[in-house]
Amino acid sequence: MNAGAKILTGIVVEDLVLRKDMVVGVVINSYSIEKANLHVDPLAIMAKYVIDATGHEASVANTLARKNPNLIIKIHAEKSMWAIKAEEAILTNTREIYPGLFIAGMAANAVHGDYRMGAIFGGMYLSGKKCAEEIIKKFDRR
Repeated sequence: MNAGAKILTGIVVEDLVLRKDMVVGVVINSYSIEKANLHVDPLAIMAKYVIDATGHEASVANTLARKNPNLIIKIHAEKSMWAIKAEEAILTNTREIYPGLFIAGMAANAVHGDYRMGAIFGGMYLSGKKCAEEIIKKFDRR
């Protein structure tokens, strides 16, 4: 967060902002507005990188795939719980899946069709750390 990352809670990502075949932001709205089925114009937040850390739903990656079928982004459903296998896979699955869009945590395993976790979360922490390090490397190349 000291480097400029923003964490938003109570927010729904309705869409992504694409420019020149790259994710450059998110279109957001309040979760309570969505639940109340109100029609309020969403906001676009521009970002150099977007991280989908939405858990089992992988909602950001799923939104990108659903709204842009021409991109041929394959989203696999996560498998049932097998904590050891999930912990082994989560770091491999944490990565950039489309220019500007990274996946981390359970979203990474869900996108790649790997197992979900149980009560061990060391992999979740390490996934977030790896994701941050990968983004820092990209910043350093600019």
